[in-house]
Amino acid sequence: MTEKANLVSLVGALRKARVLCVGDVMLDHFMYGTVDRISPEAPIPVLNVERQNTMLGGAGNVVRNLVSLGAQARFVTIIGNDADGKDIARQIKGHGIKETPIVDDGRRTSTKTRYIAGVQQVLRADRETTQPLNTKTEATLIRHAKAAMRGCHAVVLSDYGKGALSGGIAAKIIKIARQAKKTVIVDPKGTDFGRYHGADLITPNQGELAAATGLNTDTDADVIKAARRLIRDYHFGAVLVTRSAKGMTIVPAPNKGKGGGKGGGKGGVLHLAAETQEVFDVSGAGDTVAATIAAALGAGADLSEAAALANVAAGIVVGKVGTAAVFDADLIAALHHQDISSAEAKLHSQDQAKDMIGLWRRQGHKIGFTNGCFDLLHPGHISLLKQSRKACGRLVVGLNSDASVTRLKGIGRPVQSEAARAAVLASLETVDAVVIFADKTPLKLIKAFKPDVLIKGADYDIDSVVGADVVKKYGGRVKLAKLQPGHSTSATIARIAKKPG
Repeated sequence: MTEKANLVSLVGALRKARVLCVGDVMLDHFMYGTVDRISPEAPIPVLNVERQNTMLGGAGNVVRNLVSLGAQARFVTIIGNDADGKDIARQIKGHGIKETPIVDDGRRTSTKTRYIAGVQQVLRADRETTQPLNTKTEATLIRHAKAAMRGCHAVVLSDYGKGALSGGIAAKIIKIARQAKKTVIVDPKGTDFGRYHGADLITPNQGELAAATGLNTDTDADVIKAARRLIRDYHFGAVLVTRSAKGMTIVPAPNKGKGGGKGGGKGGVLHLAAETQEVFDVSGAGDTVAATIAAALGAGADLSEAAALANVAAGIVVGKVGTAAVFDADLIAALHHQDISSAEAKLHSQDQAKDMIGLWRRQGHKIGFTNGCFDLLHPGHISLLKQSRKACGRLVVGLNSDASVTRLKGIGRPVQSEAARAAVLASLETVDAVVIFADKTPLKLIKAFKPDVLIKGADYDIDSVVGADVVKKYGGRVKLAKLQPGHSTSATIARIAKKPG
């Protein structure tokens, strides 16, 4: 699992990514208001419109997300020769995209008008053309896509079934992209995924996966089976399935390395739990996922990292009203918040820790245990914890309570409260759980947890380590960690006390 802290640097790297999006653009029109009464003409709500807004939708929302994430975006799409098409062209230019949309006089620009009372959609009205492109427009689109692809790291095909990628267009663009060694990500539409044959990554939702394969997708095993069917039939590099409240599942093709179809990281199936977020509107969440994945892969991330970041982005965007975009600042704020939450989640009572240890053992992990006051964390502490973590699969740290430290060290200690010391320990990657104990020694915790490895510093000998006899009796082992000379909390406090002023 990708650590959230490691994703913050990836957000900054998104600015290096150059991504081409090809697909069906729409104009999203939002009418916001309130509903206070039912119409006397029919049993329908009357929306008192207070404001309205228009923005790029469909493939245009992928581009909006790419831009808001800081990536360098290029865009090839089709509009009609009408007022809505002109509005789209203005907005594309306003986002700093140098390509102008291709105008097809025989088409009507696709629009979706959503009527929203508070945060609840009450109606959506669509106007669109869905027939395939004519031969001339198709050739123009493919030519523009090939030209715009130059210098890009990744290509996103955003298919909304409005014609821009219909027929053999998607297959032709994928072939061109693969010949140019570009990573291809497809946000699919319909049930015929054969037209995306050879794409590096395809991102169906759970319903789309079921429709495309004819298989059940209720359980994890079902989703994996259906995804592997797609990989087998259409030679996809990986399938990322968005599963609403169940999060995401990434299934890479066998024996793949880094990148989209060039990879799924370590090559194994990965389940990402949904980011907890109050859901206001899921409009465009799939666009956000496709954009974030493409930008992250374009920035050099592997698929597991890209998917983890996209999962965070999806959790943000569903908390916004309308076809919203996620900004790089949104991601950084969310990741920092999750780091704090993650640290807090490592703090356990004895009973909670015992349950967690039972789960880790069922997963095949060896349990390590060490303890101490950890007041004013210094390099000696860090070395101890690193050595401890290397000796086991999961490390539990017993932390002396404030009263316990005072009994051991005297008045004036600890310098930091137990809450502060626990938070600092829990923020370290080497630490998997922290348990505060009030006794003078951690013997009760050792007896309750039965660690496979008990670790203390080499300033002890094995027979003097508290709990060593207990651990050895049931077959565990005791490890003495090498000390970092010249580091101790007491010495640090003494040096501070001697400094003038």
